[in-house]
Amino acid sequence: MTAIKDSFFSDIKSVNSLNDLSGLKVKYLGKKGVLTSEMKSLSSLPADERPSYGKKINDLKTLIEAEIDRLESGLKNSEMKQQLLSESLDITLPGKYTPFGAEHPINRTLTEIVDIFVKMGFSIEEGPEVELDYYNFEALNFPKNHPARDMQDTFFVGDNTVLRTHTSPVQVRGMEKRRPPVRFIAPGKVYRCDADMTHTPLFHQVEGLMVDRHVTFSNLKGILVTFLHQMFGPETPVRFRPSFFPFTEPSAEVDIGCIFCKGAGCRVCKGSGWLEILGAGMVNPRVFEYVEYDTEEFAGFAFGMGVERIAMLKYSIDDIRLFFENDIRFLRQF
Repeated sequence: MTAIKDSFFSDIKSVNSLNDLSGLKVKYLGKKGVLTSEMKSLSSLPADERPSYGKKINDLKTLIEAEIDRLESGLKNSEMKQQLLSESLDITLPGKYTPFGAEHPINRTLTEIVDIFVKMGFSIEEGPEVELDYYNFEALNFPKNHPARDMQDTFFVGDNTVLRTHTSPVQVRGMEKRRPPVRFIAPGKVYRCDADMTHTPLFHQVEGLMVDRHVTFSNLKGILVTFLHQMFGPETPVRFRPSFFPFTEPSAEVDIGCIFCKGAGCRVCKGSGWLEILGAGMVNPRVFEYVEYDTEEFAGFAFGMGVERIAMLKYSIDDIRLFFENDIRFLRQF
């Protein structure tokens, strides 16, 4: 045992790192180490010598383990100090600037629109963006080959499948699933083959529907005036003009007083003092026939608006394409 002990203390002098110490530990305490070999040799000794020799091996093992633990602790502290010195930070240097993101103006406007209608008791309904011709046109009183279909430049996916041109198909699907009273809005993406300063192939709409007994045009007017005053301010003038939509009768275009010139006339409103903001009307009885609603018992109104249109007015933006070009200089303003 004395020779093994002397050999260990001789070897320990050359240990300068944790890696060296690991090798020393394996040499003396490993499965094939010196002390393990000595322990295995006990079986070759006479029975009366085994206890005393085994005790000597265990005492030496305890000593070696204690020395290794002491050295390991010292080497770890030394290496930690060296690491701290080599990785020191100059806390007087300025920090790195991380710019903050913000909600896209389209999402912000859409959220504001939805919140206003939800507070007025409307639920939210969703539907597919790739839609059947039946729901996108026919069930909304756009018969086959009807000239009114030309009002919307359509992306056709197949003979009877289109990218929806409005979220009105959600109204039909919603009415198919439930009986009156019905009150919901349908926000979502829509697609039309059109692109210029005020039109993009993809844009967003929010459409609304309310059906019940005794629903009148006055109810529609009250809802929309309340919405527009919430959106643009309580002093905003609102007017309704006769119009045409196949799925409503009577129909109306809804205008607000120009928010730029306050009605005096400017380039944006083309001198009229008014800005077109959305379309609306009483649901055409032909649409109710497709969803098997009793037109003698129920009446309803529908309305629809472009989110980009409202965002352009709200934030004084004159080119819709700016919303989709991902120019950080533009988006940073919001």
